[in-house]
Amino acid sequence: MASKKLGAYICSGCVIADAVDTEQLAAAASQAGCLARKSPAFCLEDARLIRDDVAQGAVEAVVIAACSPRVNTDVFRIPGATVERVNLREQVAWSHPPNHPETQDLAADYLRMGIERARRVARPEPYVQANTRAVLVVGGGVAGVSAALSAARCGFRVVIVERQSELGGWASHFYRQFPKRFPYQAPQEITVADQARQLGALPNVTIHLSSKVESAEGEPGQFKVVVRTAEGTIEDTVGAIVAATGWQPTATAKCERYGLGVYPNVTTSLEFEGMAKRGELIRPSDRRPARRVLFLLCDGRDDDAHLPYGGNVSSLVALKQALYVRELRPDALAYVFYGDMQTPGQYEYFYRSVQGDPGVLLSQGQVERVAEDREHNLIVEVSDTALGPGATLEIDLIVLAAGMTPSTADGESALGLRYLQGEGLPVTKFGFADSNFVCFPYETRRTGIYSAGAARQAMDMAAAARDGRAAALKAMQSIEKSSAGQAVHPRVGDMSYPAFFMQKCTSCGRCTQECPFGALELNEKRNPVLNPNRCRRCGICMGACPVQIISFADYSVDILSTMITSVEIPEGDADKPRILALACENDAYPALDMAGINRLEYPASIRVIPVRCIGSVNSVLITDAVSRGFDGVALLGCKSGEDYQCHFIQGSELLEKRMANMRETLGRLMLEPERVQVVEVAISDYDKLPSVLAELAETIRQVGPNPMKGF
Repeated sequence: MASKKLGAYICSGCVIADAVDTEQLAAAASQAGCLARKSPAFCLEDARLIRDDVAQGAVEAVVIAACSPRVNTDVFRIPGATVERVNLREQVAWSHPPNHPETQDLAADYLRMGIERARRVARPEPYVQANTRAVLVVGGGVAGVSAALSAARCGFRVVIVERQSELGGWASHFYRQFPKRFPYQAPQEITVADQARQLGALPNVTIHLSSKVESAEGEPGQFKVVVRTAEGTIEDTVGAIVAATGWQPTATAKCERYGLGVYPNVTTSLEFEGMAKRGELIRPSDRRPARRVLFLLCDGRDDDAHLPYGGNVSSLVALKQALYVRELRPDALAYVFYGDMQTPGQYEYFYRSVQGDPGVLLSQGQVERVAEDREHNLIVEVSDTALGPGATLEIDLIVLAAGMTPSTADGESALGLRYLQGEGLPVTKFGFADSNFVCFPYETRRTGIYSAGAARQAMDMAAAARDGRAAALKAMQSIEKSSAGQAVHPRVGDMSYPAFFMQKCTSCGRCTQECPFGALELNEKRNPVLNPNRCRRCGICMGACPVQIISFADYSVDILSTMITSVEIPEGDADKPRILALACENDAYPALDMAGINRLEYPASIRVIPVRCIGSVNSVLITDAVSRGFDGVALLGCKSGEDYQCHFIQGSELLEKRMANMRETLGRLMLEPERVQVVEVAISDYDKLPSVLAELAETIRQVGPNPMKGF
């Protein structure tokens, strides 16, 4: 390895110098071959010292031992050099006893780790291709039209594909929408038809009606799509895709208990919407006027089995349609029965407005029985209501809330993806497009493809319009970032991507199977082939590879292993254990920083190395750590499961699966399995994390020193 000119810049501000001996650290950096400088504020006026050293050619790789790498990122972005940050503030000075020998040793180890990493990282060479500034929008409902308008007005070419013969989706068949503006009192006109006309008038928009996407392949910037129209197939190239494929009503077979399909005067909210649009308020059985209308949200105790999720849409639809009743027949009464009434945000004003109508009765209640008399009047028995413990009502018309199921929930792909991992977008168990619901709601698990509207979650028209605009912004960002060879969410701007030492590849296929984003395909030799702009730089493929052939220019098994082996392991001192903590950079590492900010202490025996994702940790790193003499290893990852919080979808889940092999390895080394522990950490767990780490350290102390120390 060619030697680098290294510079170590050790900050003494923010009480760092009150906690550790910075002179010792500077001396250690000099002995390691670095140009060493000290300052109380490299983030302020002395930042120029770093820039001057780089500009004069004295330094090629910069090691800044100061605050967390999560802060001052712009200040410490040094042109012409790679920059390595060593966290002496949040994770040493602010979280450990000042002037304690173990605190000093911790700072020295972190500095050595930073220097060794700086020696080995290379500046990534971005993958750049000629990208197409075009957005494909699949679906022409409210979300799709909104997305297409946003992208087109920003100067991007837009192709919109709609299966029906006109744009507008379900909204074009509705009578009114809930109020979108203050004072939120009355339903408003639906504007999707006007927006569709505006879209059709734009010169950079192509609309394919009665059409579908037959296939899509490629990567952000260069998706090759085939669209089947009434006239034949059309091939096109787009830079990003917005999936606004909409929804369909949930199957109604389970609603027989409410009389749907049994009694003619029981209908759904969708059918009632059409009735209102026609200006009718009648009983289907005999077309007599309906003067007593019951709206039922179908969220009772027995409904969860077939409606496992609910939302505010059903509540708001019932309120809106109750006002239809009062508009179409002022002498009519509307009853709304529900288990939970959900009217979030400003819609609370709408709820209160409906409450104030003397012809609308709102009440919690459980429908126990629906029957019909000889004149087709509906007899409804309700329990636990505002009318008392039980009530019996004579009703002309019952309207049941229609559930919203994604249009692709039946397994049919709306995109026809030519991906190794399948034709469709990965979805949740409810059929909605899957991604990190907390941090990245629009991103699907296919980079450059964004979901909007009811394809993402059940929502109303106003929310769908906002969703469309947001997804369009994400799609445009994806095109711009990939044009510069940069990653999008969550490692925005990262220009690295994995390289493969194919001579050692065993064609096991684990990397292609475990990549959460479908970035890897297979060639005819069954070797992995990377689509760089699909890659989100998580490194999960690196963790999956059994022969360690996958690496990034600035992140690799070799780099992490060298950092691990640079830690000094005290021998013959049971009071100085050493525990390696590999911490997810998105949750666990920030939680440690926040613990420091709040001056919460945790054991100084723990050495923390941030990793891109806990799923990127290759088992050989754990073996290296215990072979080196670490008494324990903590793997700090995100929450897994159905409500996962992993920024890379399944990193924590994959690591847990690999741990079975890791425990087997520990057994062969005659080491206790307690020495390696997986800990799920949410970013909000910063106040609990110190005690978790203290318990871990106590467990390791009770297990005893690693017998492999000194070998």
